[in-house]
Amino acid sequence: MDDAPRRRLTGTAVGTQLASVPPSPSTTRVPTSRTTLRTSPPPPLTTPEPAAPPAGRSLGRQLSTALGALGWLLSAVLALFALLRLVAWDKLWPTAMLDAGTVWIYLPAWLVLGFAAFTRRWLLAGLSVLVVVAHLAFALPELVAASPAPAWTATAPKLRLLDANVNSGNESMAGYAAQIRAERPDLVTMEEASPADSQQLADDGVLSGLTHRIQLDRYDPRALFVASRYPLADEHVVLDGGVPLAVEANVLTPSGSVHLIVVHTSAPLRATVGEWSGELSAIGKLVRAGGLRRLLLVGDFNATWGNAGFRRILGLGLTDAAAARGQDLSMTWSQLMSPLPPLLRLDHVLTGSELAVTQITTGAGPGSDHRDLRATVAIRP
Repeated sequence: MDDAPRRRLTGTAVGTQLASVPPSPSTTRVPTSRTTLRTSPPPPLTTPEPAAPPAGRSLGRQLSTALGALGWLLSAVLALFALLRLVAWDKLWPTAMLDAGTVWIYLPAWLVLGFAAFTRRWLLAGLSVLVVVAHLAFALPELVAASPAPAWTATAPKLRLLDANVNSGNESMAGYAAQIRAERPDLVTMEEASPADSQQLADDGVLSGLTHRIQLDRYDPRALFVASRYPLADEHVVLDGGVPLAVEANVLTPSGSVHLIVVHTSAPLRATVGEWSGELSAIGKLVRAGGLRRLLLVGDFNATWGNAGFRRILGLGLTDAAAARGQDLSMTWSQLMSPLPPLLRLDHVLTGSELAVTQITTGAGPGSDHRDLRATVAIRP
C-alpha cells in the first residue's frame, strides 16, 4: 500500500483536471450558458370546413328544387281537374270550359312526368302518371277516331257544304262572298247571320245559284241563315226556352232527301251553362226524333269531345267528320287570340249512316272569331 499522504481532491482540482483533458473529436460541446426552454401548448384540433360547391352546381340545385315545386303544383291542379271531370262532368261552368280543352289542358303533366323521372322524384312521377293516364282516357277516343272513307263514297254523288259562324258583329260579308264565289258550294249554312248579312251576299250576286233560302229575322247571335242549290222542304225553327236553337229542313237533292239540322247553342258561361247543357240535350232529342240515316247536323255547338253533352250526341251513332278524316286538331275558335292559334274545335259537321264526309277543311272565317268549315258530303245511293 502506498504510504504517501492522500491529497484531497477538491472541486477546483477536479475542474482543473477535467479542463486539462482534450476534447474528443466526436464530442459535441454544449454551451455553458443557461437557457430556459418553454414549450407552447399544441393548437386545438378543428374540423376543416367543407369546400363550397361551385356556383354553377348550387344554381342548378336551386333551379331543380324550384322546378320540383312547380311540378307538384301543376300535377295537383291537373289531378283536381281530372277528379272534377269524373265526378262533376260539365256540371259547373269553369269545369265545362276546361273540359272543352281536354286535348290541351293536361299536357303539362307529360312534361312534369319527364322531369320527375329524370330527377328521380318518384312520388311526383307517380302523381303525374295518374294525370297522364286520365288524359289518355279522356282524349284518345277523339284522337283515334280517324278511318278511311267508306268504299261506297268513291262513286257516290257529292254535296259541297260551307258552314260558318260569321259573328254577329261582323259588318262585312265581302270575305264570305269571295269564298262562295270561289268554292261554289251547294249548301251554305251560317250562324249569327242577320238579314242584313244575307242581303249583302245577295247584292254581291254569289247567291244567284242558291235560290232556296231560310233566314231568321233576328239581329243577334241567334240569327241563322241557310241557302241551298236544291229545294228545301219541311223547314221549321226549333225553339228552346223561347229562343232559336236550330233550323231544320229536308234538302231535296237528286240523290234523295238529306235531313239538315243547323244549330247554334249558348256558350257555357257562368250565367248560361245550364241553358247550354239543356240545349245539347235538346239537340240529342231532335236527332232521335228525326232518325240517323241521312242526317246532316252542322253548326256551332260551343262544345268539343271533352264535353259530356256533345259526347252523348255522338253516342247516338253520328260520325264527327273532322275526327273521322284525321282533322281532329283543326281548331275553329278563337282566331282572335293572336299570336295563339285557335285552340278549340267548337264547330262540327256530323253525319248519319248513309252520309259520309270525304274531305273537310277549315277556312279563314273573314271578320269572325270562328274559322269556317268546308266539307264534301257523299250521299249513299
